[in-house]
Amino acid sequence: MKNVENQSQVLLEIKDLRVLFQGRKKLLPAVDGVNLSIRQGEIVGVVGESGSGKSVMSQTILRLREHESEVQYEGSILFDGQDILKLPLASMSKIRGNQISVIFQDPLTSLNPVYTVGNQMSEVLMLHKKMSKQEAREKSIELLNLTGIPSPERCIKQYPFELSGGMQQRVMIAMALACEPKLLIADEPTTALDVTIQEQILDLIVELNKKLGMSVLFITHDLSAMAQLCHSVRVMYLGQIVEEAATAELFACPSHPYTRGLLSCIPRLDTDREEELPVIPGVVPPLTDVPVGCHFCTRCTLADEKCREEEPPVTEVTPGHKVKCWKYGQTEKEKEAVQ
Repeated sequence: MKNVENQSQVLLEIKDLRVLFQGRKKLLPAVDGVNLSIRQGEIVGVVGESGSGKSVMSQTILRLREHESEVQYEGSILFDGQDILKLPLASMSKIRGNQISVIFQDPLTSLNPVYTVGNQMSEVLMLHKKMSKQEAREKSIELLNLTGIPSPERCIKQYPFELSGGMQQRVMIAMALACEPKLLIADEPTTALDVTIQEQILDLIVELNKKLGMSVLFITHDLSAMAQLCHSVRVMYLGQIVEEAATAELFACPSHPYTRGLLSCIPRLDTDREEELPVIPGVVPPLTDVPVGCHFCTRCTLADEKCREEEPPVTEVTPGHKVKCWKYGQTEKEKEAVQ
């Protein structure tokens, strides 16, 4: 996939974002100092294990967590030059589903089981676009057709449970595109789907990105999907972005030990099938036990005292390729040679 032109305008810019939830004894940083920007028409991928803060970061863009827990924000989220975090909640209704849309990983839990597909899609269009009921129905059929659903006239009369997983996800994509948003947040949109349907959904997102010029924030565990879809990638671990680069650069020259660990876990066709895949030792620590130095130091085989005591700065390895690590680029063999 070709890179987005440098001249294109920045649509979303996250600056020094911290998202803190109230724990029993102290505030817990689910997102800790994230910087991220998305240009118009760009697809940016965010990858990391469960517990890395990917979904919390994406949901914070729409401030979806405030109704269910006590949350504090630091930093800023600039969308079209406006700081979302400073807006009153009432103003967010004009942005959610209108200028910024989201696709969640399980469509069946996102769709209302007691309303037809047509009713749910029409509600979005009548609310944000002030369409009449008939206009909303016609637009719904047009959107379902755009996402490749056969017989959209029949689909709008069906309930979500009457559709397959792939069809449900296509309906969610159609709803997300209803108001022609500037930014689409796709939060693991293919997790619950089989491999064939996953491929179709990814192709659809790429096609719509090209056709509509829509920016996409693509969140996933699937590195192969990210390689196929994204212009650039952010690797996230325990609330921080530990590496970022253009997609081709990241896959060719990963610098952070965590990135290399993730890439080594991908099965390869050119290796012995009986050979066990390498794994990253340990698990992501809980927010109540975040390491003092490098967040990855408790699982990193290269870590030393400096890693455990001092948080590393962000270093630009090559233009546009940044890494947050004291040992970036070092291998196990190089560590043994030094010792």
